Amino acid sequence: MSDRRDHARALFAPLGPTYDRVGATLSFGQDPRWRRTMVRRVPRDGGTVLDVATGTGLVAEQLLAAGHRVTGLDQSADMLAVAKHRFGDRVDLVEASATEIPFDDASFDHLTFTYLLRYVDDPGATLAELARVVRPGGTIANLEFCVPRGAWRPLWDLYVGIGLPAAGRLVSRGWYDVGRFLGPSIREFYDRWPLERQLELWREAGITDVRARRMSLGGGVVISGIRT
Repeated sequence: MSDRRDHARALFAPLGPTYDRVGATLSFGQDPRWRRTMVRRVPRDGGTVLDVATGTGLVAEQLLAAGHRVTGLDQSADMLAVAKHRFGDRVDLVEASATEIPFDDASFDHLTFTYLLRYVDDPGATLAELARVVRPGGTIANLEFCVPRGAWRPLWDLYVGIGLPAAGRLVSRGWYDVGRFLGPSIREFYDRWPLERQLELWREAGITDVRARRMSLGGGVVISGIRT
Protein backbone atom coordinates (compact mmCIF):
# COMPACT_ATOMS: atom_id res chain seq x y z
CA MET A 1 0.00 0.00 0.00
CA SER A 2 1.35 3.46 -0.93
CA ASP A 3 1.98 6.09 1.73
CA ARG A 4 -0.89 8.17 0.36
CA ARG A 5 -3.43 5.32 0.59
CA ASP A 6 -2.10 4.17 3.97
CA HIS A 7 -2.44 7.68 5.39
CA ALA A 8 -6.03 7.95 4.16
CA ARG A 9 -6.97 4.63 5.70
CA ALA A 10 -5.40 5.52 9.05
CA LEU A 11 -6.95 8.99 9.05
CA PHE A 12 -10.54 7.95 8.46
CA ALA A 13 -10.68 4.48 10.03
CA PRO A 14 -11.58 5.68 13.57
CA LEU A 15 -14.37 7.93 12.29
CA GLY A 16 -16.77 5.24 11.05
CA PRO A 17 -19.37 5.45 13.86
CA THR A 18 -19.64 9.26 13.54
CA TYR A 19 -18.82 9.69 9.86
CA ASP A 20 -22.35 10.14 8.48
CA ARG A 21 -23.61 12.66 11.02
CA VAL A 22 -20.47 14.75 11.43
CA GLY A 23 -19.64 14.77 7.73
CA ALA A 24 -23.07 16.17 6.94
CA THR A 25 -22.77 18.79 9.68
CA LEU A 26 -19.29 20.02 8.72
CA SER A 27 -20.42 20.42 5.10
CA PHE A 28 -23.48 22.43 6.19
CA GLY A 29 -25.70 19.65 4.86
CA GLN A 30 -24.19 19.77 1.37
CA ASP A 31 -22.46 16.37 1.36
CA PRO A 32 -25.77 14.42 1.41
CA ARG A 33 -27.08 16.67 -1.36
CA TRP A 34 -24.00 16.03 -3.49
CA ARG A 35 -24.34 12.28 -3.00
CA ARG A 36 -27.99 12.35 -4.09
CA THR A 37 -27.01 14.25 -7.23
CA MET A 38 -24.35 11.68 -8.08
CA VAL A 39 -26.73 8.76 -7.58
CA ARG A 40 -29.25 10.40 -9.91
CA ARG A 41 -26.66 10.21 -12.68
CA VAL A 42 -26.96 6.40 -12.61
CA PRO A 43 -29.79 5.08 -14.80
CA ARG A 44 -32.57 3.49 -12.74
CA ASP A 45 -32.47 0.22 -14.68
CA GLY A 46 -32.14 -2.22 -11.78
CA GLY A 47 -28.60 -3.03 -12.86
CA THR A 48 -25.57 -4.03 -10.85
CA VAL A 49 -23.52 -1.16 -9.40
CA LEU A 50 -20.07 -1.27 -7.84
CA ASP A 51 -19.78 1.51 -5.25
CA VAL A 52 -16.06 2.15 -4.79
CA ALA A 53 -14.79 3.85 -1.62
CA THR A 54 -18.18 2.95 -0.21
CA GLY A 55 -17.13 3.83 3.35
CA THR A 56 -20.09 3.48 5.71
CA GLY A 57 -22.46 2.87 2.80
CA LEU A 58 -24.12 6.26 2.33
CA VAL A 59 -24.12 6.05 -1.47
CA ALA A 60 -24.81 2.32 -1.51
CA GLU A 61 -27.94 2.94 0.57
CA GLN A 62 -29.26 5.41 -1.99
CA LEU A 63 -28.43 3.05 -4.85
CA LEU A 64 -30.39 0.30 -3.12
CA ALA A 65 -33.36 2.63 -2.71
CA ALA A 66 -33.19 3.34 -6.45
CA GLY A 67 -33.61 -0.37 -7.18
CA HIS A 68 -30.03 -1.34 -8.00
CA ARG A 69 -28.13 -4.45 -6.96
CA VAL A 70 -25.11 -3.09 -5.12
CA THR A 71 -21.62 -4.22 -4.23
CA GLY A 72 -19.59 -1.94 -1.97
CA LEU A 73 -15.79 -1.86 -2.07
CA ASP A 74 -13.48 -0.10 0.39
CA GLN A 75 -9.93 -0.49 1.69
CA SER A 76 -10.97 0.17 5.31
CA ALA A 77 -12.22 -2.74 7.39
CA ASP A 78 -13.38 -0.27 10.03
CA MET A 79 -15.62 1.59 7.60
CA LEU A 80 -16.95 -1.65 6.15
CA ALA A 81 -17.89 -2.81 9.64
CA VAL A 82 -20.22 0.18 9.93
CA ALA A 83 -21.62 -0.55 6.47
CA LYS A 84 -22.19 -4.19 7.42
CA HIS A 85 -24.22 -3.06 10.44
CA ARG A 86 -26.25 -0.82 8.14
CA PHE A 87 -27.01 -3.40 5.45
CA GLY A 88 -26.76 -6.87 6.87
CA ASP A 89 -26.83 -9.13 3.81
CA ARG A 90 -28.50 -6.66 1.46
CA VAL A 91 -25.19 -5.42 0.01
CA ASP A 92 -22.07 -7.43 -0.83
CA LEU A 93 -19.13 -5.73 0.85
CA VAL A 94 -15.56 -6.27 -0.32
CA GLU A 95 -12.36 -5.11 1.37
CA ALA A 96 -10.01 -4.17 -1.45
CA SER A 97 -8.18 -1.27 -3.08
CA ALA A 98 -9.65 0.77 -5.93
CA THR A 99 -6.31 0.46 -7.70
CA GLU A 100 -6.59 -3.35 -7.87
CA ILE A 101 -10.27 -4.26 -8.08
CA PRO A 102 -10.80 -8.03 -7.62
CA PHE A 103 -13.43 -8.41 -10.36
CA ASP A 104 -13.29 -9.39 -14.03
CA ASP A 105 -13.63 -6.96 -16.90
CA ALA A 106 -17.17 -5.63 -17.50
CA SER A 107 -18.48 -7.22 -14.29
CA PHE A 108 -20.89 -4.37 -13.46
CA ASP A 109 -23.50 -2.33 -15.28
CA HIS A 110 -22.49 0.90 -13.53
CA LEU A 111 -19.99 2.25 -11.01
CA THR A 112 -19.90 5.08 -8.48
CA PHE A 113 -16.99 6.40 -6.43
CA THR A 114 -16.70 9.14 -3.85
CA TYR A 115 -13.76 11.19 -2.56
CA LEU A 116 -11.24 8.76 -4.02
CA LEU A 117 -8.74 10.21 -6.49
CA ARG A 118 -7.03 12.51 -3.95
CA TYR A 119 -5.88 9.37 -2.14
CA VAL A 120 -4.23 7.47 -5.00
CA ASP A 121 -0.79 7.95 -6.52
CA ASP A 122 -1.94 7.76 -10.15
CA PRO A 123 -5.47 9.08 -10.78
CA GLY A 124 -5.33 8.20 -14.48
CA ALA A 125 -4.42 4.57 -13.84
CA THR A 126 -7.09 4.34 -11.14
CA LEU A 127 -9.76 5.69 -13.51
CA ALA A 128 -8.70 3.10 -16.08
CA GLU A 129 -9.03 0.36 -13.45
CA LEU A 130 -12.49 1.62 -12.46
CA ALA A 131 -13.60 1.71 -16.10
CA ARG A 132 -12.25 -1.81 -16.67
CA VAL A 133 -14.91 -3.45 -14.50
CA VAL A 134 -17.84 -1.59 -16.13
CA ARG A 135 -19.62 -2.94 -19.19
CA PRO A 136 -19.61 -0.85 -22.40
CA GLY A 137 -22.48 1.62 -22.22
CA GLY A 138 -22.51 1.67 -18.42
CA THR A 139 -22.42 4.86 -16.38
CA ILE A 140 -19.54 5.90 -14.14
CA ALA A 141 -20.25 8.69 -11.64
CA ASN A 142 -18.05 10.43 -9.10
CA LEU A 143 -18.32 12.95 -6.27
CA GLU A 144 -15.32 14.99 -5.14
CA PHE A 145 -14.60 18.20 -3.30
CA CYS A 146 -13.78 21.15 -5.53
CA VAL A 147 -12.20 24.59 -5.15
CA PRO A 148 -14.52 27.59 -5.60
CA ARG A 149 -13.65 30.35 -8.05
CA GLY A 150 -13.92 34.13 -7.86
CA ALA A 151 -15.29 35.88 -4.80
CA TRP A 152 -16.14 32.61 -3.03
CA ARG A 153 -12.54 31.39 -2.93
CA PRO A 154 -11.41 33.57 0.05
CA LEU A 155 -14.42 32.40 2.07
CA TRP A 156 -13.63 28.78 1.22
CA ASP A 157 -9.98 29.30 2.22
CA LEU A 158 -11.11 30.79 5.52
CA TYR A 159 -13.44 27.90 6.29
CA VAL A 160 -11.09 25.05 5.39
CA GLY A 161 -8.14 26.82 7.01
CA ILE A 162 -9.73 27.86 10.29
CA GLY A 163 -13.40 26.91 10.55
CA LEU A 164 -13.14 23.24 9.61
CA PRO A 165 -10.29 22.36 12.01
CA ALA A 166 -11.96 24.34 14.81
CA ALA A 167 -15.29 22.57 14.26
CA GLY A 168 -13.56 19.20 14.10
CA ARG A 169 -11.80 19.88 17.39
CA LEU A 170 -15.19 20.23 19.08
CA VAL A 171 -16.06 16.67 18.03
CA SER A 172 -12.88 14.64 18.56
CA ARG A 173 -9.14 14.53 17.95
CA GLY A 174 -9.78 12.39 14.88
CA TRP A 175 -12.11 14.95 13.31
CA TYR A 176 -9.65 17.72 14.16
CA ASP A 177 -6.96 15.84 12.23
CA VAL A 178 -9.33 15.44 9.27
CA GLY A 179 -10.24 19.13 9.45
CA ARG A 180 -6.59 20.13 9.26
CA PHE A 181 -5.93 17.67 6.44
CA LEU A 182 -8.78 18.39 4.02
CA GLY A 183 -7.98 21.95 2.94
CA PRO A 184 -4.33 21.29 1.98
CA SER A 185 -5.31 17.96 0.41
CA ILE A 186 -7.94 19.54 -1.83
CA ARG A 187 -5.69 22.45 -2.83
CA GLU A 188 -2.76 20.16 -3.65
CA PHE A 189 -4.95 17.89 -5.76
CA TYR A 190 -6.34 20.75 -7.84
CA ASP A 191 -2.88 22.27 -8.25
CA ARG A 192 -1.78 18.97 -9.78
CA TRP A 193 -5.03 18.05 -11.49
CA PRO A 194 -7.22 21.04 -12.44
CA LEU A 195 -10.79 20.06 -13.25
CA GLU A 196 -10.31 20.22 -17.03
CA ARG A 197 -7.30 17.91 -16.75
CA GLN A 198 -9.34 15.52 -14.63
CA LEU A 199 -11.97 15.37 -17.37
CA GLU A 200 -9.22 14.57 -19.86
CA LEU A 201 -8.14 11.66 -17.62
CA TRP A 202 -11.69 10.32 -17.75
CA ARG A 203 -11.65 10.40 -21.55
CA GLU A 204 -8.20 8.80 -21.67
CA ALA A 205 -9.58 5.97 -19.49
CA GLY A 206 -12.19 5.13 -22.14
CA ILE A 207 -15.11 7.14 -20.77
CA THR A 208 -17.15 9.38 -23.10
CA ASP A 209 -19.86 12.00 -22.70
CA VAL A 210 -17.99 13.24 -19.63
CA ARG A 211 -19.88 15.95 -17.74
CA ALA A 212 -19.04 17.93 -14.61
CA ARG A 213 -21.40 19.90 -12.42
CA ARG A 214 -19.96 22.24 -9.80
CA MET A 215 -22.21 22.47 -6.75
CA SER A 216 -22.61 24.61 -3.63
CA LEU A 217 -20.71 27.64 -4.96
CA GLY A 218 -17.99 25.34 -6.27
CA GLY A 219 -17.30 23.41 -3.07
CA GLY A 220 -18.20 20.09 -4.65
CA VAL A 221 -18.27 18.58 -8.13
CA VAL A 222 -20.17 15.64 -9.61
CA ILE A 223 -18.59 14.07 -12.71
CA SER A 224 -20.12 11.34 -14.84
CA GLY A 225 -19.62 9.62 -18.18
CA ILE A 226 -20.31 6.52 -20.26
CA ARG A 227 -17.96 3.55 -20.59
CA THR A 228 -17.03 2.97 -24.23
